[in-house]
Amino acid sequence: MKRLTIDQVARRFSLNVLVGEQHLQSEIKQPGAHRPGLEFVGHFDFFPTERIQVLGKKEITYLHKLSHRERKMRIRNIVQYHPPCFIVTAGEDGLTYLTEHCIKENIPLLVTKEPVATTEFVAQLDAYMVKELAPEMAVHGVCVNVFGIGILLRGDSGVGKSETAHTLIGRGHRLVADDIVVLKKLSAQTLLGTHDEKTKEFLALRSIGLLNVVRSYGQKAFQNETRIALEINLTKWEKDALYNDLEQEPAYTDYMGIKIPSMEIQLQPGRDIAGLIEAAANNWYLRQQGYSAAEDFYSRLAPEFS
Repeated sequence: MKRLTIDQVARRFSLNVLVGEQHLQSEIKQPGAHRPGLEFVGHFDFFPTERIQVLGKKEITYLHKLSHRERKMRIRNIVQYHPPCFIVTAGEDGLTYLTEHCIKENIPLLVTKEPVATTEFVAQLDAYMVKELAPEMAVHGVCVNVFGIGILLRGDSGVGKSETAHTLIGRGHRLVADDIVVLKKLSAQTLLGTHDEKTKEFLALRSIGLLNVVRSYGQKAFQNETRIALEINLTKWEKDALYNDLEQEPAYTDYMGIKIPSMEIQLQPGRDIAGLIEAAANNWYLRQQGYSAAEDFYSRLAPEFS
């Protein structure tokens, strides 16, 4: 799990720091923001103290309606648990009381530059933190998006993964990562593929060198990340090794506990590898819709044998 600091969140969402600038390097260990509600009335049984606390118009309006003494008590009851920070989305007006408590307890207090919809802000913040704090691993390969389907190309060095990706780009598909693919586990079923920043937009082709696909082919040639749906292993041609079965037995590769459907495509001069990858992507999509070409074919043959 990567290290995520309050400072990174502040820069990502362009937040103003009211107090606690010296504590911005504090680490955020728990993804997901929390809007305190029950905590303001004394219920702390399930208070997620390690999460960022977000105060919107609803929470700030409630606090403003309290007497000075009661407001002080309510705020003190929350800050004593030392959450990583407070983020206010309702503007800076009237936050003196909150500022005083945050200074006393060394808790950063940040505000959005302009009042924003708290629900939308929390959704964006949650999505960002889930990605940043997700378990991850790096694998050697190429990641592409074909017809909106994320595909991880694996194979030995020099087998032609990058060249195949280049051909796919020429057909209107998108590169996500070349050489080093970073895989992030967002949930028990979701594996995200992305780049490692250093290789972003670059494609390495033997005999040609490095290409920046965005500068060469436009923004449409690159995608920052994609959900991995299928793994395709590119292997060298072996005579008589290919099967002509109407339907292959399903195979899977496990990445951090997530099983990804896996298949093999052998390389040989003259084979349209990019076209086969497109066919594999389309076939995967149809399967998700409940259609199997093999089952459809067998159903047409059934009357002849009945």
